[in-house]
Amino acid sequence: MAEQVATLGGGCFWCLEAVYLGLRGVTRVVSGYAGGHLANPTYEQVCGKRTGHAEVVQVGFDPAQVSYEDLLRVFFTIHDPTTRDRQGNDVGPQYRSIILTHDDAQAATAKRVIAEIAQAGIWSVPIITEVRPLEVFWPAEEYHQNYFARNPGQGYCQAVVAPKVTKFRKSFADRLKAA
Repeated sequence: MAEQVATLGGGCFWCLEAVYLGLRGVTRVVSGYAGGHLANPTYEQVCGKRTGHAEVVQVGFDPAQVSYEDLLRVFFTIHDPTTRDRQGNDVGPQYRSIILTHDDAQAATAKRVIAEIAQAGIWSVPIITEVRPLEVFWPAEEYHQNYFARNPGQGYCQAVVAPKVTKFRKSFADRLKAA
């Protein structure tokens, strides 16, 4: 089967990228921007909070190895989907929880997985993750790509990204790519 694509935003794209690069069945991850109104935005413009864009990742995956549902289950494990425009100390609309769907099937799956997680009572407050169709994805600047792997000693990577990667590896040990 051909590669499929998921577009997800849940805080800083460096965190999501680092996690998904370790998931078996993921063929590529590109950090970028989506969900806003400005064409070809820069990181500085998105951080300025006036573009409407979120920091997102596009995850290419082989559905024979990992399902879209499983990508979403990872997504809901590695970020807090209950805080508006915030993940930890990262504050602003660019850090919102958002699933940008590529077709009606993805939209239905996203809504179903959100309902399952809400029903399970994992969070004591409502999930506020946006689910809406992807209009356009803008790749982030090259220095944002594969950021954690290239900058593991950077302060943000040690304090924020590494703990999320560790949590992912513990929670999904059976789904990791072979070393």
